[in-house]
Amino acid sequence: MLLNPLMPIFFGLFGLLCAFIVYLQVKSANEGTGRVKEIGDEIHLGAMVFMAAEYKILSMFCVICLAALYYFLGWETALAFFLGALCSGSAGYIGMYTATKANVRTAVAASEGGAASALNVAFFGGSIMGLTVAAMGLVGIGILFYNFGGDLKQIHAIEGFAMGASSVALFSRVGGGIFTKSADVGADLVGKVEAGIPEDDPRNPGVIADNVGDNVGDVAGMGSDIFESYCGSIIASIILATTMSASSVSLLGGDVNALIGMPLVLASVGLICSILGILTVRVFSSSSPEMALRYGTIGSAILFIVAAYFTITSVGVSANVWIAVLIGAIGGIVVGLITEYYTGGKPVRKIAEGGETGAATIMITGLAVGMQSVAIPVLAIVVIIFTANSFAGLYGVGMAAVGMLSTVGITMAIDAYGPVADNAGGIAEMSEMGNETREITDSLDEVGNTTAAIGKGFAISAAALAALALISAYIEKISGSDSSFVLAINDPLVLAGMFLGGIFPFLVSSMTMTAVGDAAFDMIKEIRRQFKEIPGLLEGKAKPDTAKCVDIATKAALRKMIAPGALAVLAPVVVGTILGPKALGGMLGGALICCVMMALMMANAGGAWDNAKKYVEKGNLGGKGSEVHKAAVVGDTVGDPLKDTSGPSMNILINVMAIVSLVIAPLLV
Repeated sequence: MLLNPLMPIFFGLFGLLCAFIVYLQVKSANEGTGRVKEIGDEIHLGAMVFMAAEYKILSMFCVICLAALYYFLGWETALAFFLGALCSGSAGYIGMYTATKANVRTAVAASEGGAASALNVAFFGGSIMGLTVAAMGLVGIGILFYNFGGDLKQIHAIEGFAMGASSVALFSRVGGGIFTKSADVGADLVGKVEAGIPEDDPRNPGVIADNVGDNVGDVAGMGSDIFESYCGSIIASIILATTMSASSVSLLGGDVNALIGMPLVLASVGLICSILGILTVRVFSSSSPEMALRYGTIGSAILFIVAAYFTITSVGVSANVWIAVLIGAIGGIVVGLITEYYTGGKPVRKIAEGGETGAATIMITGLAVGMQSVAIPVLAIVVIIFTANSFAGLYGVGMAAVGMLSTVGITMAIDAYGPVADNAGGIAEMSEMGNETREITDSLDEVGNTTAAIGKGFAISAAALAALALISAYIEKISGSDSSFVLAINDPLVLAGMFLGGIFPFLVSSMTMTAVGDAAFDMIKEIRRQFKEIPGLLEGKAKPDTAKCVDIATKAALRKMIAPGALAVLAPVVVGTILGPKALGGMLGGALICCVMMALMMANAGGAWDNAKKYVEKGNLGGKGSEVHKAAVVGDTVGDPLKDTSGPSMNILINVMAIVSLVIAPLLV
């Protein structure tokens, strides 16, 4: 066997140790006193209360799934599901806990130590999330691989781990997305447009809920999202290796055990490269934040590509596998750069200029940009799939996903840095730290918006490859028991399944958009009520009832997240049971294509609208308070649920459907 079965567990524990050391550094930073600390504590408490309530509902859902898996597929799959859900939930919880400790310290660091000091605190706060995601994945899968990896029949139980991770991710992403955007939309529309007060103004009752939402949606939710793609790609590659024919194994080096263990080995190497990338950001933090983050990301990717070559070839595995890993790693960077252009380049200025003739033209231009932005990333994904398959077959597609996600530690760190910096700006505004501090936090937040947009593009492409690998594993698994199984597009069952699959992305998008709209409606009414009924609130002589707004967002998120989650899990079971494995395979194909297209369009349109608003707020086209600004706020308000709720839910939807199909495949043959 290629690796010592304890190796992934060791590297995972080492990653957790590094995350703990980073946490101690963040915690040692000054958290401030007085109003600053009070606001930070309110955000932290609101986030933890929401997570506790969300995990109670999620645990009930997991118990039902656990019982069903135990009854139909045995204790091994049920155990793997439990471990996957536990690791995913723990990674999200740890990441969000530390992010809500880092935000206030970033604001204080900006006030006392300047931009470089604030960048270090914010980035290290996000790094804990990144390291925890990678480490928990290695520990969880490593434990299962240690126990089941030596038996090609038992090893399929590992699939349950990915199902557990995906189930938690779906609820966390959807619930967190509904929370954050209902608060954001309500706070912006009433505060900025109606009352004419600045963003994050302490007089606005919705700003605490808005800042809480940044953590539960963009830290815990995003962490669970990336975690399930990360684990899904590793597990799909392991399963694909176990189903390869002898001739295919021979073409890739001849050692099936080496091919089975390679995904875990590369993930371990990627974790070390991520740690070095995080240290690189620290070294260059005295320069511009954008360059420091770019050096860390690209540097860790290059280091991983080089290390992956020597790792793969040193054990006799064909270099063709390395080419698949290489194209995946490069493809992730390409999609990220394309996303950066559409959400931070010339298209953003074009959208902002559309505001000179009102909100309608901003909407039209933003939608056009979002639709156009789909083309090149999808072409990049096509190139990745075609090249990886040409060199290493379906196993190569899985390894391309592993290559893209192996440096998830640094990728997730940079993405989680954004909400920490955003929260720091809100805290600086609410505690009246002064214009100089706010300028520093705004500069960090601006970089964070770009990194968040890049992170969303990366998450979509990674989810697409991970889902394709899982679907490929499903096909190979069914074919192993039924040699006549073929997914032909002229087969009515397959074609019907494809159209069925295309329905679900639209249904889930509708559910999540409606949930944000309904919750925002309640939030807007409450904020208006407080402005009207609390004497002296708008004059700054009274305090708003922020707890009421947090409660509205919490109840809406918990109530509305159940239906999309249940739909994603039950759809493959119902279609597979009633129409059979061919229809289910077609459904997965249809869902994959529609999910990727919609996710890219929604994420990029939303990100572009957001940055168009910020472009105006810098003083362009009339600046804050102008008619162009009001139109841009409307565009941003529509884009918010697209980019932070409905769009991200597409990534997890297709992965949940794919992994559930793979897990239940033995019951369909």
